[in-house]
Amino acid sequence: MARVHGKGPRFVRYFGPVVEALQGLGGSGSPDEVRAVVASRLAISEQEQSEQLSSGSSRFDNQVAWARFYLTRAGLLDSSRRGIWSLTEKGRATTLSHTAALQLFKEVHQAFSAEWRARLKPGESGEALEESSAEAVVAAQAPGHRERLLAILRGLPAAGFERLCQRLLRESGFQNVTVTGRSGDGGLDGNGVVEVNPFVSFRVLFQCKRYSGAVTPAHVRDFRGAMAGRADKGIILTTGTFTADARREAVRDGVPPIELVDGEKFLDMFEKLELGLTPRVAFEIDDGFFDAFRK
Repeated sequence: MARVHGKGPRFVRYFGPVVEALQGLGGSGSPDEVRAVVASRLAISEQEQSEQLSSGSSRFDNQVAWARFYLTRAGLLDSSRRGIWSLTEKGRATTLSHTAALQLFKEVHQAFSAEWRARLKPGESGEALEESSAEAVVAAQAPGHRERLLAILRGLPAAGFERLCQRLLRESGFQNVTVTGRSGDGGLDGNGVVEVNPFVSFRVLFQCKRYSGAVTPAHVRDFRGAMAGRADKGIILTTGTFTADARREAVRDGVPPIELVDGEKFLDMFEKLELGLTPRVAFEIDDGFFDAFRK
């Protein structure tokens, strides 16, 4: 991982902005909301936000997620819910300068230093350890099924992926979900009906994209043009990401809004519905709980 002036990884610069973003959002927010606020406050360019890792995921999204990991380890963020990031009481009262963020990084890093040193391969330097071992720890902590599931989704044939999206929408409460996938149909892959109550329902058109990259605002505009006069709502589902401009285009004033489901939200839905996944229960020791009994 790239470093900043030899004083820690690049993701350290997001520690303070993530805390400030959540404070401004009322103490909690979705990952998309937090990233949007951070990008705005730091004036992160569209080009930088679209930069990808070798895995195809967004480098910016990944670094903000790393910041969240360290802030959680430091007790500033609550780790109880994956889908929503929230501040602890400590986090609500915290302001992090860059110097304080570096100190926090060193403290969390030191807590895992023994484990990280054990991961060193012959010939690797301590600097290489700092740059790479955090990823190993994150990978060990995070549910590895998500990476495998994403690879499976991206490896499906086009028709199979469309049928899987059909199943996902059905499991989510949509009715009469049909896959069309006809060429020359403006990229529309299917349609369905979502019923709000017995008196109100909406016709929805959807588009499925097995992307490893980012969906652009041009894709959103083209999809909106294809659905004009044919449905009340539109959904774009992708295994990739959406650029910041694409997200703005999706909710632009004066035009029908389009729901965007990126790779992370896609995986969240599979987990919530336990679709193609078998849940397992695991426990982690909370050492702090036992401290009072050690005295």
